Amino acid sequence: MTEPIRPSTVLPAIRTPFTLTTADGQTLIGEVSAPIDNPTTMLLCLHPNPTGGGMMDSHIYKKAANRLPSMAGVTIVRFNTRGTTSEAGTSTGEYDGGRAEKFDVQAAIDYCFDVLHAKELWIVGWSFGTELALCHARDPRVKGLILLSPPLMKAEDSDLQFWAEDGRPVTALVPEHDDYLKPDEAQKRFSLIPQIDLIAVDGAKHLWVGEPYVHRVLSEITRIIAPSRLPLPTEL
Repeated sequence: MTEPIRPSTVLPAIRTPFTLTTADGQTLIGEVSAPIDNPTTMLLCLHPNPTGGGMMDSHIYKKAANRLPSMAGVTIVRFNTRGTTSEAGTSTGEYDGGRAEKFDVQAAIDYCFDVLHAKELWIVGWSFGTELALCHARDPRVKGLILLSPPLMKAEDSDLQFWAEDGRPVTALVPEHDDYLKPDEAQKRFSLIPQIDLIAVDGAKHLWVGEPYVHRVLSEITRIIAPSRLPLPTEL
């Protein structure tokens, strides 16, 4: 007898806590959730703004770590940026509004390649995390960006122009009822990036609350980085 996937569903994976050190000496905490078998790719998660409660356990990322290693063979790497606290602990340093966090992003990318030996690395940002991705995840080893609820409050046109000229894939999932940037305005703002795949999600809000929206986000991520593993199951 099958059961539906629930918010509390945790599927098998190899889950390992880690710490890393940034170039400016901060110690960040995180967790790797790796598939037991049949790996496909690796996804580094940049969380929402800690001033609003964002952290490595923000619910989309926690559910990605609980499900995607088993469902899609994706290794999920989550961490707390400087000064951010989650159940796993607190990263050192102080929140800097996305400026000094450039060191956090680069240290996490280096960790994925140098320690975890990633063969392929995608980056997903959510809200504030999209700003970090657009501004600071320019490492040429990164395969591409996935942006959830991008507010475009800190990223400037010059940051968008970088990705336009760079040419790597950039996908943005924009909720119909977003608090900061709705689909029509997002189309205008992101028009600087010719290769943008902008997906307006009907009925969704900035925080993607509700299992149908969680499933949609995780399915879109999988479509981009591990398409052979679609469709994601809704029952066990």
